[in-house]
Amino acid sequence: MTAFAQHAAFTLRTGLRNKDLLLMNYMLPLGFFLMMGTIMTEEINPFFLDTMIPAMMIFAALSGAILGLPNPLVEDREAGILRSYKINGVPAASILAVPALATVIHMLVVGTVIAGSAQLIFAAPLPVNWLMLAVTYLAFLFTCSGLGLLIGTISKNTQATIMWSQLVFLPSIMLGGLMMPASILPEALQQAARLLPSTYAMDAFRALAMGYEAGSYAPALNLVILVAGGILAYALAWFLFSWDSHNTERRGRPILALLAILPYLAGALFLS
Repeated sequence: MTAFAQHAAFTLRTGLRNKDLLLMNYMLPLGFFLMMGTIMTEEINPFFLDTMIPAMMIFAALSGAILGLPNPLVEDREAGILRSYKINGVPAASILAVPALATVIHMLVVGTVIAGSAQLIFAAPLPVNWLMLAVTYLAFLFTCSGLGLLIGTISKNTQATIMWSQLVFLPSIMLGGLMMPASILPEALQQAARLLPSTYAMDAFRALAMGYEAGSYAPALNLVILVAGGILAYALAWFLFSWDSHNTERRGRPILALLAILPYLAGALFLS
């Protein structure tokens, strides 16, 4: 337990000292928060301020977990660092849990800053239920950290990491209801958006934390889908984990990572 705590503390400090992680964990989400709060005036998008707090918290989670979390895992594997952990008896579960935990802690700090300052700076409406704001954010962080680990596990190199991360990140921003209500999208895009965890998170935030009308599903179902997606992503990341980029032995093929979409696919097909 002491070794795990020391590893976690070292990884937390790395997130503040490494310029790439500092960018993804803090500078990008907070900079985007300030920029969007300034740009998205009532003349451009009158709906944005209503959900600014959850939208920017979702953006922060995506930035830290989807863009920031996978790369260090891939770099450590390519450099042989993970192989040295194996030689010293560090279990695979710890290798995955420590960076995920560190990312979640960083994102909780950023989420707190956003939730605590949006009303003071931009007069954004405050949540009517702070507890459900925290619960929904934790559920989404759980989902995103699992997906980030899965991306890092299946990516052969950092170029592949960028491709897979952007494949999740960009559609989540454009279609997930962060910048504009998902209800104004064409029907086909609304269905496509149901394959993204950000859509379920935004629905849950709106209904459970902000007090707005519920979306397509009962609000609790959004949380169930997010948690199920997180559990599946973590399980797949552990199953597909590889200690060495030069070792071709795997317990499964990377294509199995596509199974992570199943909870969201079920939501799109059966719960609409």
